[in-house]
Amino acid sequence: MTVRVLIADDETLVRAGFRVLLERDERIEVVGEAADGDEAIALTRAHRPDVILMDVRMPGTDGLTAARRILGDDRLPGVKVIMLTTFELDEYVYTALRSGAVGFLLKDVSPDELRHAVRVVAAGQALLAPAVTRRLIDAFAGGTPPPPGVAALTGREREVVAMVADGLSTAEIAGRLRMSPATAKTHTNRAMTKLGARDRAQLVVFAYRWGLARPPGR
Repeated sequence: MTVRVLIADDETLVRAGFRVLLERDERIEVVGEAADGDEAIALTRAHRPDVILMDVRMPGTDGLTAARRILGDDRLPGVKVIMLTTFELDEYVYTALRSGAVGFLLKDVSPDELRHAVRVVAAGQALLAPAVTRRLIDAFAGGTPPPPGVAALTGREREVVAMVADGLSTAEIAGRLRMSPATAKTHTNRAMTKLGARDRAQLVVFAYRWGLARPPGR
């Protein structure tokens, strides 16, 4: 299955570079390029890409605003957004996640990591850059009072949440726990419902916030 990608960045050379890198993978097709948020919204409506690589900072309508409008549009179901930035500022991460973005990468990502991110997000997984994950861990160190949904999680659901936070895909979780991918997905969805997580990216955040996953190196 070919993953259809839209690139939104105000720098022509950046867009061209990403296109070349992505299209080295025959499973990825770049269907359009946008120079600002408004153009990204218009091209998304026209081409219905599977994944959008969206720069945070663009003139006029910025990437965060464009992502929020796209992901909040009922006429655009299934579109996934990966935010790209040269910065690691916390407010970008939190705003992007609240808007519904399921990926957040820094622009110094390697070519292989970029292509991997597109494929992972298209498959319905969340993906956060390691630097972003570390910031989330630091922000939620010590945690906050957990909601009732945490206590309602079964032992198996807790295992699955921890594995999601470790970056495992549904197929990898299924292999580790010796269950079908459908069963692994069911456990993930039930955990998301109990915790009030909109998607896997939020599930990762909640896992660190409420001690359901062990932060790397801690």
